Amino acid sequence: MGENTTGAAAEFGRFLETHRARVEPLERDMNDAWWEANVSGTPEAEARSGALQKQLVRLYADAETYAWLRSVPARELDGDLARQHALLLNAYIANQMDDATIEELVDTEKEVESAYNNFRAELRGARVSDNRLREILRDSDDVELRREAWEASKRIGEQVEGRVRRLVELRNREARRLGYADYYAMSLSLQELDAAVLFELLDDLRRKTDALWSAYKGALDGDLARRFGTTPDRLRPWHYPDPFFQEAPSGEVDLDAYFRDKDLEALTADFFDAVGLDIRDILRRSDLYEKEGKCQHAFCIHVGRFEDVRVLCNCTPSERWMGTMLHEFGHAVYDKYLGSDLPFFLRDTAHTLTTEAIAMLMGRFSRNAAWLRRYAGVPAGEAARVAASAGAELRAQLLILARWCLVMTHFERDLYRDPGQDLNGLWWRTVETFQGVTPPEGRDKPDWASKIHMALAPVYYHNYLLGEMFASQLQDHLHEHILPRGGTDADLVQSPLVGAYLREKVFAPGARLPWDRLIEHATDEPLNPDHFVRQLSR
Repeated sequence: MGENTTGAAAEFGRFLETHRARVEPLERDMNDAWWEANVSGTPEAEARSGALQKQLVRLYADAETYAWLRSVPARELDGDLARQHALLLNAYIANQMDDATIEELVDTEKEVESAYNNFRAELRGARVSDNRLREILRDSDDVELRREAWEASKRIGEQVEGRVRRLVELRNREARRLGYADYYAMSLSLQELDAAVLFELLDDLRRKTDALWSAYKGALDGDLARRFGTTPDRLRPWHYPDPFFQEAPSGEVDLDAYFRDKDLEALTADFFDAVGLDIRDILRRSDLYEKEGKCQHAFCIHVGRFEDVRVLCNCTPSERWMGTMLHEFGHAVYDKYLGSDLPFFLRDTAHTLTTEAIAMLMGRFSRNAAWLRRYAGVPAGEAARVAASAGAELRAQLLILARWCLVMTHFERDLYRDPGQDLNGLWWRTVETFQGVTPPEGRDKPDWASKIHMALAPVYYHNYLLGEMFASQLQDHLHEHILPRGGTDADLVQSPLVGAYLREKVFAPGARLPWDRLIEHATDEPLNPDHFVRQLSR
């Protein structure tokens, strides 16, 4: 892309060189320290992570540089310079805080992160992992044990509630000082999302899926009532298959059975190899199994914007963790295959929703019949039965995730609008509205704070749902325009055409294009939720 050669462009180009020299080593060291803190959970690692994060925030908090960036005439910039200017201006806006606020905000975030990472629930006198609690909620028919496991999973909320409320207060205070209505509004703006358009899109999706949800939820509640010897109106949160009812229960076929003797790393590598995306170097840098003090969740991190991509998981041989591996390595290949021609500050994904789309697309394959046949070794004689069950389970998962995302987005918007309200009551009203789950009688606990995203990934959850929409759009585009005419799912899960298309059309542009232009560049149409709705109806 050609660049403007005006005085403003030349001056901004010099700034980029100086700024990169300051940012690059600090960003790399901070990400490496954050990784170590999540892997080990030691106070030393957490302290190092916090200190480096403060340094980076202070760099972007510099008021003089922010004022200078605002003074740069954007109309005199074009191409990559204009895009880098817009992204860096947003980065400076997000960090315009005084030193005392930086200290308190980062310290509080690190305290909360440590609490989540080191939390192990107490259940009947024993410390148990998240994986164990999920096993109980998935498999046990003992309703009392299920209730105790569900309640145990929520106790982290009581431990961190005060500090999460303080984070909300600090974030709102700084956003309002900068002229935004609240932190939620500021974050959407800096993510290049229009709040009104976003919630209109979410409302439209809800309307288009209400009938599907009502039918599915009614059938599920009938099944659960029969299983537990009760009636649908007496079902409570612990009757559902995970602590937040964000995952689908197992279908008629137990997909876990196909993974109990499998090496999830090998399956993940084999699949990505087949579609032309090599992940073996990333596997070597990753940390994939449970241990004390380690974060119990899963994530991918790009440590230095170049080759150092890593994944954290807590794998057990199950369909859930197979899907999680595919999901996280979907993020990883996006980071790995960013275009080699990208300037440093554009060596990033186009948007959170676009990297989530790739992760969602890949994560779906653990419930895809063609993928299960090729990689999990489903016998030919079982193929039809597994295909029907896996397809129904995938559709259920997408429906459940959509409703869960509506819970999170609406609750969080209302949280930042008025953090002084009865948040415990607001949480259960929101859950009941969007998921149809009856709250436990008399419960007045900060269950909302037991979700790690509330504290450490604020104003993020809408990107999962937007990502699912884009994932469905990508999948349809692959079938209709990239794979051989009439291409089937068997082609989708093994053709190198898939990787070649994603590398060229989605990964290589990096952050050079805003998210909406990237979607049109990749699929020849704007983001269209109808692809997602049709997938739910198939």
